[in-house]
Amino acid sequence: MPTSWSYISQALGGLALFILGMRTMSEGLQKVSGERLRRILEKGTGNRFTAPLIGSCLSSLLQSGSAASVLVIGFVNAGLLSLYQALGVLLGTGIGTTLAIQFIAFRVAAFALPAIALGVVFSFFSRSRRLAKLGGLLLGAGLVFFGLSLLEEACLPLGESAIFGILHQQLLSARLTAVLLGALITFVVQSGGATIGIVIALAAGGALHYDAAVAMVVGEVAGASLIPLIASVGGTPTAKRTVIFYFGINAAAIALALAFFPWFLKAVDYCSPGDLTALHQGAAHPLIPELRPSIARHLANAHTIFTLACALVFLPLIGVFTRSAETLLPTRRSESEARPRFIDNRVLKTPIIALAQAWNELERMLEIACTMYRELVVLFENFDPKQAAAVREKEVVLDILHRDMSHFLIALSRETLAVERAVEIPSMLQLVNDLELIGDQCELLLNYLIRKKEERLTYSTAAMDELKQLAGKVETLLELAARLFRGESDEDLSPFKVELARLEEELNKSHLKRLKSGKCSIVAGLLFGDMIASFGKIAQLSFTIIAHKRGITHEASGRVH
Repeated sequence: MPTSWSYISQALGGLALFILGMRTMSEGLQKVSGERLRRILEKGTGNRFTAPLIGSCLSSLLQSGSAASVLVIGFVNAGLLSLYQALGVLLGTGIGTTLAIQFIAFRVAAFALPAIALGVVFSFFSRSRRLAKLGGLLLGAGLVFFGLSLLEEACLPLGESAIFGILHQQLLSARLTAVLLGALITFVVQSGGATIGIVIALAAGGALHYDAAVAMVVGEVAGASLIPLIASVGGTPTAKRTVIFYFGINAAAIALALAFFPWFLKAVDYCSPGDLTALHQGAAHPLIPELRPSIARHLANAHTIFTLACALVFLPLIGVFTRSAETLLPTRRSESEARPRFIDNRVLKTPIIALAQAWNELERMLEIACTMYRELVVLFENFDPKQAAAVREKEVVLDILHRDMSHFLIALSRETLAVERAVEIPSMLQLVNDLELIGDQCELLLNYLIRKKEERLTYSTAAMDELKQLAGKVETLLELAARLFRGESDEDLSPFKVELARLEEELNKSHLKRLKSGKCSIVAGLLFGDMIASFGKIAQLSFTIIAHKRGITHEASGRVH
């Protein structure tokens, strides 16, 4: 005779299969999207009406509104989406989740095992890539329905136990408690669709009263908005504003739903098959088998009505939120903050977006290197200890970004990318190394300046003018590299190389002449030679950076044509 433990183990096994099925479906759908994901986001998110559609597609693709919202925050961190666009997409992720819930609620458990069988055959024995992808989708769908049926069957005897009776009386009788429990399950499971599937199974099995189940469905939205809130920690100011507004929108929507809960239940009843009015207010109504499919449809429709109402009410207001963001949530952030701004390890599973993040972080590294160099050159005119400290701080930032970017790019290289995009990663790693070396050379030049000051070494006016002239040429070269990164310029550098080599040669000749004539001491002369060498290394690194970037750009242009 089955015991309580056997039912519990069946429920846990069914839950595990259900979550595995959701994950398998998600992976199958993502394989279909590939490189097109970023282009769709860039083209479709500028309009407040198409942005929710993109969000719903993204959520359906990932089979999780929570995963989709975390991905959206990654897009914001990468600079691919603005606050206005992100809010529209986030409001649409709930619609994508509700589509998955409607799919789950259709109760086609009879097709679960045939779908699993076909999925295994297509996935493991088919030579066609298209059939293999279809097999992944079928396998995931079959596991979802099979796991849900196991969970529901296990809940039927559990719902009659005294423990669940006490739970309803003491805990879930309060709607707010049920909302918080729904939010907690979503936060733990990291999937709104999985949470609603669990709630449907518990309610259809009699382990959960109908009112409490509807409140938990509403609570799923709160849990889904908590996940991106955590994901925004360490993100850009725009990302933080996005999740705060999104959380506020959902909190306001939940408060309205709880305030008008009886009318909300009536709207659900009106749009759903079957009469469940006898189950309202947690009434102890015997759950007859005929009502079980109706409960699933009612809970799925409750989520749909809530999500659509939330989008309809708040979507027209996202322009107001965007305009007031700076006033309501002012933030200040240093350009040279000692941590990555754009890259996010949570987006690695979407490699094309992770690659865009890495390029943005690389451009930031180049901007920091340019700013560091400009501040260093100013010190040749007038040495300022505060300015010197700022230069050192930027060198530390470049070291940290070098480390984090290297880890990120190596991790990204292990993900599946199109061959033409994957070849960018080695060049990007080289660019990261070159930018860090520029920071090292700038720090060396700063040390030479400090040594010159401490040892009271002096140079003639002609020597300092020559050094400043070389510094100016190298600064121009760094600026050219920065403009090339931004896509603003692609000049022929051959004349520049010749001129820079000529200037460096002239400086060395003049320097030797001063040493021979006794106008410059040996110690000062060695230091002067070291400065010329460091400027030359920065120039060489700049040429290398430009060559790598041009090579990648020309390859990309070749692919387009």
